[in-house]
Amino acid sequence: MSGSPIKVLCIAGARPNFPKIAPLMKVLGETDGFDVHLVHTGQHYDDALSRVFFEDLKIPKPDLDLEVGSASHALQTAEIMRRFEPVLEQEQPQAVVVVGDVNSTIACALVVSKFQLRQPFLWRGRPRRRPVMIHVEAGLRSFDEDMPEEINRRLTDTISDLLFVTETDAVTNLRNEGVAGERIHFVGNVMIDTLLAARDKAMQSSILDELGLEKEGYALLTLHRPSNVDDPSVLGNILGALDEIATELPIVFPVHPRTKPRIADAGVTLSSGRWKMIDPVGYLDFLRLMSSARLVITDSGGIQEETTVLGVPCMTLRENTERPVTISEGTNRLVGIEPDAIRAAWKAIRQDPPVGRVPQYWDGQAAQRIVAVLAREFGVS
Repeated sequence: MSGSPIKVLCIAGARPNFPKIAPLMKVLGETDGFDVHLVHTGQHYDDALSRVFFEDLKIPKPDLDLEVGSASHALQTAEIMRRFEPVLEQEQPQAVVVVGDVNSTIACALVVSKFQLRQPFLWRGRPRRRPVMIHVEAGLRSFDEDMPEEINRRLTDTISDLLFVTETDAVTNLRNEGVAGERIHFVGNVMIDTLLAARDKAMQSSILDELGLEKEGYALLTLHRPSNVDDPSVLGNILGALDEIATELPIVFPVHPRTKPRIADAGVTLSSGRWKMIDPVGYLDFLRLMSSARLVITDSGGIQEETTVLGVPCMTLRENTERPVTISEGTNRLVGIEPDAIRAAWKAIRQDPPVGRVPQYWDGQAAQRIVAVLAREFGVS
């Protein structure tokens, strides 16, 4: 138990993780008393889903890459656990940070919760051998037990020591689950830290010119959830309804790798006159597309938050959301996947575009608040 810096491992693995981990890496790296290292699990491993984000967000090259790749939920989670345990043995960190709700999140948290360090360290005035488990973006709940991310969120929160939350609903959820107040910290949204820091640079992107688009002259679509894309009839109904919108407002569709083969299976033909089907783009290009769109249509969680801050109307093609503040305070509308509901939502937005406000603490300073709590908890001055 020496006065050495607190070693922190930050875990990222999937595309949604990178904008969340970037501001934390930056602030921790600038704060005396912390020795921060990045572990990339490789859950998303191709250039479009990984490397380009490191370049756009100026994230340091990972200290360790587990190179796990894709597999079923069980196999991928197990492989991440198998490859991450030796990392803990080698690095001996006093703290591990996981973000979000992907398989990398729960897999690494499970390993940490059972790991014993060779040497104890002081935590809240007492010797401790288990690394402190930290979950950023804790407490979010869709209350949909069929959603894999919901299981990841709940389990990770249960075994984490410090829970950093983005909105007041998350605080309520954790308290309702009996979580001790000393574990919960309402700090805001680290992903918005990244968005605000990158917005000016993103507006210099040439992506609109490259695609022949004009500001507010198109809708932007993302679609990747298995419940929406794996059943050809469900996907066909969604795309059919969206194709009607496309007759009024062209749709730009960066196609997720897992979605592309499903479109052909759905038997839907998307006319190039109404649709621009493109490969996934980097963070800055996507931020430019999102901020300049008249409408964003998505089944993603993070995009609901980003459009809220950008003030862009958002239609969420899901029956529930773990981010209710984007509806109560933001520009998001929970639509579902029925064609009539999709058409009705577009008609309502077209006639009366929603005007939202930015939620509390979504101000670009969430990472600073998190590191301030960590410094206090670890006695770093």
